[in-house]
Amino acid sequence: MKLGSKGKEFLLKLSRQTLEEYFIAGKKLEINEKKVAKNLREKRATFVTLFKNNKLRGCIGNILPKFPLYQDVINNTLSAAFSDARFPQLKYDELRSLRIEISILSVPKRIIYDDTEDLLAKIKADEHGIILQSGYFQSTFLPDVWKELSKKEDFLTNLSLKAGLAPNAWKNPETEFFFYTTESFED
Repeated sequence: MKLGSKGKEFLLKLSRQTLEEYFIAGKKLEINEKKVAKNLREKRATFVTLFKNNKLRGCIGNILPKFPLYQDVINNTLSAAFSDARFPQLKYDELRSLRIEISILSVPKRIIYDDTEDLLAKIKADEHGIILQSGYFQSTFLPDVWKELSKKEDFLTNLSLKAGLAPNAWKNPETEFFFYTTESFED
């Protein structure tokens, strides 16, 4: 599902309104679902990424669709602002300098591979978001991370570390990988 400009504009405005409502009223934004376009009520997984002065300020999301798209944006906006353990909670005076990016994820698909060489060949840099799963450990990088980690081996090494595993855990034949694509847009 590709969103038109009106859908993207609505979701970006909704994300910013979510933060304003939380700071002003101290509660989660509630909107009448009947006033939301039908395609924005479909269950979709999203990530909301906040930037301040072009630096990451928070990023939280879901890998699998659990909520209607508009509700997932509301939930992840609040989580990115107030629950990303890497950053202190967002302050009201940061709102003006905040840039918001929303990424809508496709449903992840498992990568079937024979060996690490085959795995690397099947991963499309700059296009695929990747999920690494090993036992109870899991991590993901959105496709945007390819801008910082353009070499596939570095990407997967850092993904292993993010999951709390050894740097070379991605080479373990029992490690599973999934890919997804995103439709991303920002204000």
